[in-house]
Amino acid sequence: MAEETRSRWEGKASAELKGPTPDQVWPFLEDFCNLHKLLPLVDTCHRVEGIPAQLGLVRYCNSTTFGNDSDLLKLKWANERLLMMDPSEKCFSYEVLDNNDGFKNYVATIRVMPMKDGDGKMGGCMIESSFVSDPVEGWGLQELCSYIDFFLQSMAKKIESAIQEASG
Repeated sequence: MAEETRSRWEGKASAELKGPTPDQVWPFLEDFCNLHKLLPLVDTCHRVEGIPAQLGLVRYCNSTTFGNDSDLLKLKWANERLLMMDPSEKCFSYEVLDNNDGFKNYVATIRVMPMKDGDGKMGGCMIESSFVSDPVEGWGLQELCSYIDFFLQSMAKKIESAIQEASG
């Protein structure tokens, strides 16, 4: 779901994990600098400054994608600062700082929440990603929301597989 306003964009995506509990999923997300382990399209993610798991920590992430001409590779990169980390609520927020993909004043919150099954019993969990941003140069709001949803679904599948392998 996305809402477009004149000066700010807002959007939200969610991914359901059928078996794992929030307590099983959270350890994968609370390490702010392990994004490359959760998303194969991210080539690297590492700490640039700050103390691990502390507010103000800045990470650098990059990925290589095909540009408009499919023969040309394009390096996309961003520095992102951890703004809030709440392990008891299983959520964190970050902002995109310097980047080469047109993001300005982008702030996202990632949250892990329990889910109820059809009988009202607790079963599995959901990862939710929401954002507020200035319009992103070169992107439409729906395109950005689809991009975030794709990455969130990919991340959820990777986490779900890792948990199944560990318990298997």
